[in-house]
Amino acid sequence: MKGLYTILLLILSNVFMTFAWYGHLQFKKITFLQGLGIVSVILISWGLALFEYIFQVPANKIGYKENGGPFSLFELKTIQEVISLVVFTLVTLYVFKTEKLAWNHIIGFVFIVKKW
Repeated sequence: MKGLYTILLLILSNVFMTFAWYGHLQFKKITFLQGLGIVSVILISWGLALFEYIFQVPANKIGYKENGGPFSLFELKTIQEVISLVVFTLVTLYVFKTEKLAWNHIIGFVFIVKKW
């Protein structure tokens, strides 16, 4: 059960992370956000990143083997990277709608998460 909680919390964390890191690139599409300066954009991103950490820290705490969870540090990081890539891809394709997924992206993702 701790493994499932860990993964669900990591998914939530990565949704906030994706919007914190890349959401501001879509501000030009939202009228009241178009004129924001860099400081405002940074503050909005930090606000979103706070929620990323609210979910990320407990996910790692619950999931870590030495705290009674099922995952080692390497496994936690690999799971986080896979979730990050999946969430980023879904948000980019279905929310931002600015890119198309190509074979070279998938190959790059495989190299990122491949355990050697």
